[in-house]
Amino acid sequence: MFEIIKVLTELPGAVGNEHLVQDFLYERWAPRCKEIHLDGVGNLIARVGGQGKKLLITAHADETSFLVKSISDGGFLFLNSNRPGLRPASWLYFIGQPALVLGLDGQRVEGVFATATGHATTAAQRERHQLEWSDIFVDIGARDEAEVRGQGVDIGCPVVWNPETRRFGKFLCGKAMDDRAGLAIMDCLLMELESGTLKYDLYLASTVQEELGMVGVSALPGQVPFDLAICLDIGLAGDIPTIETRDIPVKLGGGPVLVLKDNYVHYSRPLTLSLRSIAEANGIPVQLAVFPSYASDGLELIKAGIETALVAPPTRYTHSPFEMAHEDDLMLAVDLLKAFVVADTY
Repeated sequence: MFEIIKVLTELPGAVGNEHLVQDFLYERWAPRCKEIHLDGVGNLIARVGGQGKKLLITAHADETSFLVKSISDGGFLFLNSNRPGLRPASWLYFIGQPALVLGLDGQRVEGVFATATGHATTAAQRERHQLEWSDIFVDIGARDEAEVRGQGVDIGCPVVWNPETRRFGKFLCGKAMDDRAGLAIMDCLLMELESGTLKYDLYLASTVQEELGMVGVSALPGQVPFDLAICLDIGLAGDIPTIETRDIPVKLGGGPVLVLKDNYVHYSRPLTLSLRSIAEANGIPVQLAVFPSYASDGLELIKAGIETALVAPPTRYTHSPFEMAHEDDLMLAVDLLKAFVVADTY
């Protein structure tokens, strides 16, 4: 699991620029699928095979990211968020993180997320408690605007965090666990399945532009008449200081989360309880949760009339460069899905 997580999370897949992730999965999944293609907006859709109801398992390829909005005379890159409603005051923790700028012709330009610090700041700056977008920039070591453009960087180029993904025992830490963890679960599931054992006509989809508002997934129902869907996304965890477990009674290592409701929708209770029953029958620990301030691709599937459940491996420090998941939770999610797709119970 760690090997595929490391590869997937370290690939750059900014919102609207997910092709490197999709191309990797296309090559990896094609030999094990009956059909596979990229649709017009960039979703990767793979038919695994099997007989019965059409079941979709889906996760999104894009990651929290930024866009270059302007380039200063001194060669610094100013940013816009690639996610609606993001305020820089809540993102102080990305200052000092390694950055990767994706140039117009595929160039990869490394840098660092920066702001004025320490001795160079004025007393008034040091007393401020919030940063604005004008205070945050990416430094790629360029001397001027011309040198920036000479490296293939221009307005609209995507920017992502660029840390190495590490493991601490069974704890896995890096950027883009949201939602490459879901893709890794799907990948491991595909590698373990035999299509002749499936009780469903199984499809996998890696969707695009989820972080912009579940854009890519909304194109799926018009292409295949799915009967059921299981959405995979990272879950919230309340097992760290400053977070109350009474609000989020979920912990890493406790098993994947079956989400009953998030900020926008109720997920299918019958399908969710069926997953819980299969988990119990197979000795797979799971956690139940209601998540605040949260949404998933499942929203658009439910709007399209598709019965949908959400399975979410719990993750600490979401929407940060150091999202942390637990290897056991990811593997247990694989076990749960594998048990579900070969069971004749739903």
